[in-house]
Amino acid sequence: MTRSTVDDVEDPRLADYRHLNDADLRRAHDEAAGVCIGEGEIVLRTAVEVGADVRSVLVSEKRLDALGDVLARLDDRHADVLVAPQDLLEQIVGFRLHRGVVAVIGRPRPRSLDEVVGDADRVLVVEGVNDHENLGALLRNAAGLGAGAVVADPTTADPLYRRAIRVSMGNALRVPWHRATAWPATLDELVGLGFVLAALTPSGTDLSAVDLAEIDRLALLVGAEGPGLSDGALTRADHRLAIPMAAGVDSLNVATAAAIALHAARPPQTG
Repeated sequence: MTRSTVDDVEDPRLADYRHLNDADLRRAHDEAAGVCIGEGEIVLRTAVEVGADVRSVLVSEKRLDALGDVLARLDDRHADVLVAPQDLLEQIVGFRLHRGVVAVIGRPRPRSLDEVVGDADRVLVVEGVNDHENLGALLRNAAGLGAGAVVADPTTADPLYRRAIRVSMGNALRVPWHRATAWPATLDELVGLGFVLAALTPSGTDLSAVDLAEIDRLALLVGAEGPGLSDGALTRADHRLAIPMAAGVDSLNVATAAAIALHAARPPQTG
């Protein structure tokens, strides 16, 4: 690890940190450079914990001491630590960075469906979710409630976009995930791998009507708020399930609904 102070917004070492609040520019840059951006202390700590390829860290002077232990863990990873005054840091990234630290992380290589689902007995399947904060919350829920993998359809947002990683509390770097290219044919592949497909939809039967916890391999399908799951996904589902709600309420936030269903699907604890 090398540590140095930056005092010029045009410093070439800052190229990966510019325009963080411009989604289109960042998508193009991150894909071309093979990187993603981790924002905040929790994300940085998670990235280090899971062995992510942290290439550099940009930290404000006032946060340096608080992050000393995690930065020390980068000593053998050849990561640059760039220290800047808070006002300069915000000029660089383009917004008020209250968390005081961002990191450039090497983008994990794409993984096949077989590789990702592996021995997982619970998989969260996400279709058409293009809100990064909803996607980040889904990834956090998947990690916290026992989903061994996440499968995203081609129209779902990038799980490694900065806001998705931040809202996931870094779990976008922890949970194995696969980006499907053939859709909804990927659902047929999951069936071939022994998964039972359960779709969350307001028109479904009561969630409690099916004992999800007793299903050996379960793929839980959720769709974007508003349109919900496509006909192609719904027709492939073994179960269409709904969460009972008070009269007059159409639906829950997709991440909230997924959390309820994932909790219901947790296998009985043994030992």
